[in-house]
Amino acid sequence: MPIDAGQALAAEPRSGEIGWTPKDVQLYHLGIGAGTDPDKDSPATDPDELRYTLESRLHVLPSFATVAGSGSPGVISGLSMPGVDVDLAKVLHGGQSLTLHRPIPPAGTATATSRIAAVHDKGKAAVLVMRTEVADGEGPLWTNDAQIFVRGEGGWGGDRGPSARLDPPTGDPDRTVDRPVRPDQALLYRLSGDYNPLHADPEFAKLAGFDRPILHGLCTYGITLKAVVDTLLGGDVTRVHGYRTRFAGVVFPGETLRVRMWREEGRVRVTVGAVERDDAPVLADTVVQHS
Repeated sequence: MPIDAGQALAAEPRSGEIGWTPKDVQLYHLGIGAGTDPDKDSPATDPDELRYTLESRLHVLPSFATVAGSGSPGVISGLSMPGVDVDLAKVLHGGQSLTLHRPIPPAGTATATSRIAAVHDKGKAAVLVMRTEVADGEGPLWTNDAQIFVRGEGGWGGDRGPSARLDPPTGDPDRTVDRPVRPDQALLYRLSGDYNPLHADPEFAKLAGFDRPILHGLCTYGITLKAVVDTLLGGDVTRVHGYRTRFAGVVFPGETLRVRMWREEGRVRVTVGAVERDDAPVLADTVVQHS
């Protein structure tokens, strides 16, 4: 079996120094669509957008943590851990959770420590949970968990793991916004470090079962968090304390995301669908925890 759960869980954590600059933050923000606000048809010089794109007033959207420093998200780095030897064409990003211990500075250096925190047997697939904990000289900054879904690698009789499914939100959403995905969005986003050819190479996408390249799940993840921050949290990135989602379906560059938001005590529930495909689910079980 290409995944040896015992070996993967017993492997020593990997630690390394990471660093990022305002340019890295700006590139990430542009990769998730910062610079214009579709709700206001605003120019790139709109003050609400300049906080994402201008170094003199830069605020860091917390989802930047998924690409900060190494340019190698958990989905890719998790596949090189001991006990893991799988075909990249069978790999999908199943979900992502992020805990913020304090706001991310526009520039910094830190130590990132990564390990396989869990291996789940879903029958027809395996799920690896790649945990990355990041801290600087002042203490913990964030914890990232990437759920890596590997088709065809389950069935060894292991623990199925907890269910990430939540009861659907009830009632009408408090806000609904549409966010267009540019045709070249994946090509721009991948410059933040995720060079998986699934998102750029048509031939590789076909090998993975798609008729054309798909958008990075973490790009949709960032687009969605920005929509929540901008519409329900007053544009204040420091109010976000946690953010998790399950990737329920793919997005193709050029489509439109419909983001529905429900306010709850201390959190926002979110669903995201692809408008052009009859609101096909894209993100589900999505929660933004905030102050």
